[in-house]
Amino acid sequence: MEAIILLFWISFFVVFYTFIGYGILLYVLVKVKEMLFGKKMKVIPDNESLPAITLFIAAYNEGKTIREKLKNSLSLDYPVDKYTILFITDGSNDATVEILKNEIKALENGKYPVVLVEHKDERGGKAAAFNRGIEFVKTDIVIFTDANTMLNKESLKEIVSEFFNEKVGCVAGEKRVEGDIAEGEGAVATEGVYWQYESFLKSLDYRLYSAIGAAGELFAIRTSLFEKLDASTILDDFTLSMNIALKGYKIAYCSRAYSIEGTSVNMKEEAKRKVRISAGGLQAIFRLLPLLNIFKYPVLGFQYISHRVLRWLVTPFLLIAMLILNIVAVVYGAGTFYFVMLACQVLFYLIGIIGFILSKFKIKMKIPYIIYYFLFMNFNVFAGMIYLINGKNRGIWEKAMRAEVH
Repeated sequence: MEAIILLFWISFFVVFYTFIGYGILLYVLVKVKEMLFGKKMKVIPDNESLPAITLFIAAYNEGKTIREKLKNSLSLDYPVDKYTILFITDGSNDATVEILKNEIKALENGKYPVVLVEHKDERGGKAAAFNRGIEFVKTDIVIFTDANTMLNKESLKEIVSEFFNEKVGCVAGEKRVEGDIAEGEGAVATEGVYWQYESFLKSLDYRLYSAIGAAGELFAIRTSLFEKLDASTILDDFTLSMNIALKGYKIAYCSRAYSIEGTSVNMKEEAKRKVRISAGGLQAIFRLLPLLNIFKYPVLGFQYISHRVLRWLVTPFLLIAMLILNIVAVVYGAGTFYFVMLACQVLFYLIGIIGFILSKFKIKMKIPYIIYYFLFMNFNVFAGMIYLINGKNRGIWEKAMRAEVH
């Protein structure tokens, strides 16, 4: 019985630490650090000191949004003579390429430097597009953004300002999700709550030492640090940014530069994303094994294990183990306290099921939605494992349908 109780509390502690405890510990460590050493100073560069940059946009079948993306990219606040927009459209078989060619042709005599890389019919995936497109980047800084996200007007200057710190090799922008239960299943809108918490953790990570990975919606690197990705890479953004961290550079987090993206249109479409992210996270763990060596990377390794490895590899199993161990403890007479703990766990899962049902009927209720989305994320870690086991260890995936940004 003692072994069962011990395993239960180990499982409980790791689960709690992964989703709540790490955030609390991180907050305390950051406050202590900033009290002792002060806060990071923000650099505000003028137009003269701004470097030349390239906005890199890999687009696959984005005919519905590509005009708006180009319009948004041209509206960003950055000196025109230092700003190039580069599109790569490998594999697109809708109107994306034709629309881009017409829109670029309509621009004033090359006043706006927009480059469309020669199209390839074969779809090689985003990692392959990065590898091919980077050859056309002639600037010291390249900023990657997705074709279906819109950026705030100041985003480019804000991101670039972080590179005035020579220790920074990559800058992660903030991802914001625009959702409404009027579109699709209601619980999809909970994705925005998840990203708010993620943004909070990323900000603290950077204030302590380094953000842990960047999201593909908006991030930038020093072009010289780019290393070709294996074409089978699923999470190209995370892998690329963490490889830069392995070289000793920091990943800055810049909340003042943000992308806006619509939610998945329903939970079935959201599942496509979660399975891909889970599979990609597991793939990345095995490709970034050196980061698990906390003796070589004491702070970065601690952050990486706490923020990513536990979520992607450990806690989904421990959630199940915690429930089973609790049941066994109650059956063998562990006492009233463990019965109450079991009742709380059962209630938690019941509320998640209620969230699932309410979501189907678009009945808004925040707490059930959040619990449902939490369980949904962890379930898809197992789906991601099956995805990899079935040999889908490749950088090409089925796109999830997203709501348009209003």
